[in-house]
Amino acid sequence: MRKRSAHITLAIVGGLVFSGILIRSYVLFHLLVPLAATEGGSWLAFLERIYYPTYSHLDGLLAGVTLALIRVFRPAWWADLARRGHALFLVGTCLVALAVYLTKDFWNSVTGVSAIGVVFGFPVLSLGLGLLVASSVSNNGWLRFRIPGAKLIATLAYSLYLTHKEIIHLVDLWFPSITEGHMLPWLAVYAVCSFLVASALYLCVERPFLILRDKRILGG
Repeated sequence: MRKRSAHITLAIVGGLVFSGILIRSYVLFHLLVPLAATEGGSWLAFLERIYYPTYSHLDGLLAGVTLALIRVFRPAWWADLARRGHALFLVGTCLVALAVYLTKDFWNSVTGVSAIGVVFGFPVLSLGLGLLVASSVSNNGWLRFRIPGAKLIATLAYSLYLTHKEIIHLVDLWFPSITEGHMLPWLAVYAVCSFLVASALYLCVERPFLILRDKRILGG
């Protein structure tokens, strides 16, 4: 936007949330419910039509982007949030608990509470987790404590998100015997390989472009 507008931004955010609700509602009533009635299971269709496509559940990314927008463009709003760390924690925890309740029986049914979870579970969960993130960087939240290694994981989080499933698949493909035996050793192999690939992606792609972005902002 050439000119900052809170109203337009809120409309875009609300529109994206609403579009996700519409997409999931359509898939639920036109695909999942009929499949559950005729074939006795709809979990694979849920994964293919709702869980895997990014456009059907933008709520998680949207929560983080919205927090960043508030912090950068509305510092007064952010300062007000930062003074309410305990309230953010309590409301966020309740919303996450509500999302868990709404989706707890999904694999056995896509009607009743589970149907509500399919349609509204993503925004409820994302809002709750967003409030917990805000509480963790507030002035007085209960989550304001340091965890060794958390900064590294946060730095690599997006690279891990993009690559971890592919790496797990490749490890299984190249070392088929690795999953035999005790669970902890092969989980450790998955973790080490995923972190190595995520680190390479961050150092070679993400970090250089972040530096380029900062140079353009400072230069402009």
